[in-house]
Amino acid sequence: MKVGFIGLGNVGGKLSGSLVRNGQDVTVHDLDPAPVARKVTEGATAGQGPAQMMRDCDVVITCLPSPAASAAVVEQMLPQICEGKVWVEMSTTDASEIRRLAGLVEAAGGRAVDCPVSGGCHRADTGNISIYAGCDRATFERVLPLLTHMGRRILHVGDIGTASTLKVMTNYLATANLLTLCEALTVMKASGVDLGLTYEAIAMSSGNSFVHETESQLILSGSRDVNFTMDLIQKDIGLFQKLADDADVPLEISPLLIQMMSDGQARYGQRAQSDRMIERLEEATGLRILADGFPQELVDGEPEERGYEVARRH
Repeated sequence: MKVGFIGLGNVGGKLSGSLVRNGQDVTVHDLDPAPVARKVTEGATAGQGPAQMMRDCDVVITCLPSPAASAAVVEQMLPQICEGKVWVEMSTTDASEIRRLAGLVEAAGGRAVDCPVSGGCHRADTGNISIYAGCDRATFERVLPLLTHMGRRILHVGDIGTASTLKVMTNYLATANLLTLCEALTVMKASGVDLGLTYEAIAMSSGNSFVHETESQLILSGSRDVNFTMDLIQKDIGLFQKLADDADVPLEISPLLIQMMSDGQARYGQRAQSDRMIERLEEATGLRILADGFPQELVDGEPEERGYEVARRH
């Protein structure tokens, strides 16, 4: 199977790397030629653009920073889509937009998969990230071998749009967790509790989470570089708020998260690393939320293993 991969940013570069590392026939493209050149040295082929890649590949995967970018790429691919072609969208995007674009692809004779990932860049780098896949069962089974090279746990969620809906929900929860952890760590520091001890106490408690086990380490080390920027968080939590608004669900915490992240962007820049939100509290209190013994970057300690489909509860 010939695979095209468009979008070689923090996540896309790592997902495409897993395909190349596992011996797949991969053609890559990005507006920045530097990551394309790196992937070519790893064994990929440089693509000439979306239209050529859809023409010459069986499956084209996109992993792009915004719904607008995905739409622009799909529009370029459409004239080359025909029966047997599959578009796999691995960006985090709006559910209604993925349904619209999928409709265009299917009208041209192709198939579409709504396929966002969750778990952080360090797990994308080792092929151990989690993947949601929204599509019909036959298309899912066709792309599953590729997905199991990029991710550890693969969940078939049903109709197109469902995966994107679930993904923005998970990013909303992760953002809420990040901001509450910033507050918890700062209050412990102000109360005279050692922050290394605090980390371990949270990790063994009912307050533990994936975000704590990853991002708290980068906050405490001073790195504050999780490879996920505030503009991307704003996109995701904004999409979650839109879901709530469309469903007439009155949320209280969600608008506050958006307001807090907007303040972080005003202070540190639109594309500042999300973990820098701790600095708002450092500035307010004069405290430094740091501890010895924590890493400057996250490394996935799990060995790379071929992924598998997660069974749904019924």
